Amino acid sequence: MKAIELEIFNKLFSAVAEEMGIVLRRSAFSPNIRERCDFSCAIFDEEGELIAQASHIPVHLGAMPSTMESVKPLFDWKPGDVVITNDPFSGGTHLPDLTLIKPIFFKDTLTFFLVVRAHHADVGGRYAGSMAVTSSLEEEGVLIKPTYLIRENRLEENFLNSLLRKFRNPKEREGDFKAQLFSLKRGENRLRELALNYGISKLKEMASALKEYSFKAMSTLLRSVPLGSYTFTDYLDDDGFEIKDIPITVKITFKEEEVLVDFTSSASQVRGCLNAPRAVTYSAVYYVFLSLLNTLGDFPINQGCFKPIKIITKPGTIVDPLPPCAVAGGNVETSQRLVDVLLGALTLAFPEIIPSASCGTMNNVAIGNNLWAYYETIGGGMGARPGKDGLSGVHTHMTNTLNTPVEALEHDYPIRIERYSLRKNSGGLGKFKGGEGLIREYLFLEKLSVCLLSERRRYSPYGLKGGKPGAKGENWLIRKEETLLLPGKINLLVNPGDRLIIMTPGGGGWGEL
Repeated sequence: MKAIELEIFNKLFSAVAEEMGIVLRRSAFSPNIRERCDFSCAIFDEEGELIAQASHIPVHLGAMPSTMESVKPLFDWKPGDVVITNDPFSGGTHLPDLTLIKPIFFKDTLTFFLVVRAHHADVGGRYAGSMAVTSSLEEEGVLIKPTYLIRENRLEENFLNSLLRKFRNPKEREGDFKAQLFSLKRGENRLRELALNYGISKLKEMASALKEYSFKAMSTLLRSVPLGSYTFTDYLDDDGFEIKDIPITVKITFKEEEVLVDFTSSASQVRGCLNAPRAVTYSAVYYVFLSLLNTLGDFPINQGCFKPIKIITKPGTIVDPLPPCAVAGGNVETSQRLVDVLLGALTLAFPEIIPSASCGTMNNVAIGNNLWAYYETIGGGMGARPGKDGLSGVHTHMTNTLNTPVEALEHDYPIRIERYSLRKNSGGLGKFKGGEGLIREYLFLEKLSVCLLSERRRYSPYGLKGGKPGAKGENWLIRKEETLLLPGKINLLVNPGDRLIIMTPGGGGWGEL
């Protein structure tokens, strides 16, 4: 089979997922989906294996295979079905990430699945935005076990109406649901066009060939590494309730054509929301190894890439927690530290490729009241790379979202952005300098709830090869004449005139000066 034919079909499949994302973005109601693009789309085959994905959010996409593995066996799939779930313990990430799955049939034969996952600005729970310091899943929001949203083309209206009543701003949630459904419909239409042009047997043949091609590519990468084990430990700042070291340890063992990634020495699950569902841990591992594969060339991303990678976790730990623990921060913060740990270990195997630590946090801000909720993340400094400085003021690693434009935020909500700038001198020094963090200052015009989930406030992003660490992040509240240094994770009420200043970490430096 010619490589050019594989590449053509890889782009055809990927284009379907990309177009699904375009439709979702253009029809979504909430700024988090419409402006920040906090969503992901992918195509799976009839066995529930990934065929292609769009260039969306790494933490979403890497977890989707786990979602399909958990959800696919639960249903007797029929044409016209759509299943919804946000269950972190059935391949999900955290409760705000609502996933819709649609089977695609050709001549009554199940052939593909389309999956769209989007972060909704609120899914109920104790705090507006559903991204708060909590100690249980129930406090975080509504848990949706895998359930029919549409059954054989019939909308489950009672279920949907009951669900919407549990959310703040139900009209916005309904609008985002409909946008996800439009996205699935566009994906189905495009797949049917491909089937009409090439035939189902050809599409299935190429999907299988693409998986085999990617499997061989990842196996080739792994064969290039000297056999042996590499270990690294890094720490989370705290769990939101208690300031204590929370170690994440990985041992990466390279064998002939596979790699074992062992997290069993990591900390036990914690009281707060930093517990990372197993699917999130898998996602971080896949992201790192796909990044390594990218150094060899542009290869198709599909299930074949993952097959040589064996991941070992221990139930009841920070990287594989047991329900009903809180997990909101595990998806956004612990996922980032997982990447830092993996890259730290791989520095020993790929010393001339691995960058220093990036900012290591998504700097999550959730704002709202009983009627509405707004959520955003803030970028930081990228770690310096061998031969290059780190980029400044960008989202790195497990997040790939945009920022919300100031104009859009101020138009929709009683908030003003007083400052949005690079944080000078926050990047770690070295032969190559770490990228600068950001400063974002909010002025509140009403009494509101604010929840912060941020990391790298105690532990700096590390430098490599003699490079200096990046600056730690800081959160400040200015209230009248008082200036308060806030912890990295906090739920608070703000008053009109209060100002919140988020100063995000810089990236680590690389190499001695």
